[in-house]
Amino acid sequence: MLPDYLTRLGVPFRIEEQDTYSTVKRLIPEGKTMCSLCSRLRRGVLYRVAGELGATKIALGHHRDDILETFLLNLFHSGQLKAMPPKLRSDDGRHVVIRPLAYCEERDLAAYAELRAFPIIPCNLCGAQDNLKRNEMKALLRKWEKRHPGRVETMLNSLKHVRASHLLDRESFDFQKLPPSRGEPPMAKSSSAG
Repeated sequence: MLPDYLTRLGVPFRIEEQDTYSTVKRLIPEGKTMCSLCSRLRRGVLYRVAGELGATKIALGHHRDDILETFLLNLFHSGQLKAMPPKLRSDDGRHVVIRPLAYCEERDLAAYAELRAFPIIPCNLCGAQDNLKRNEMKALLRKWEKRHPGRVETMLNSLKHVRASHLLDRESFDFQKLPPSRGEPPMAKSSSAG
């Protein structure tokens, strides 16, 4: 349906088909979620195709809810305080990933897509999996928002106002070089025998 839609609009396009499914099925044990590997493989294809086209920016459709779900997944399951930023330079520095919908709510985007009759192409690979943690995070956010209206927006705002000095990451904030308070003796310099 997508080629017909884009052709009707007069939008030039290139559709890249890759069999990432076989790779995911081969590498991910039965019963484990496929999302992280699948997204990495798709991102690799995007980087490769962008390079072939001479493009330096890659726009992804992640929205506010995706970002908060990712934040909670990392917080609860990987022990990291991170999400998906609206703009990110690739590890090799050749591309910039942008997420123009980063501050848009999923329900607003769904309503707009329905209003404009955009073609929706579902990804049944992820949605068909049992025990998908992302679905749990989505349900958790909905429950919180229903019980405490405005909580989800507050969570998003917290990602915009990070205070590294109030966290525990020594790489983000050098606690060792923190000056002493008035009346407190300076911290003794550590020495090592060697």
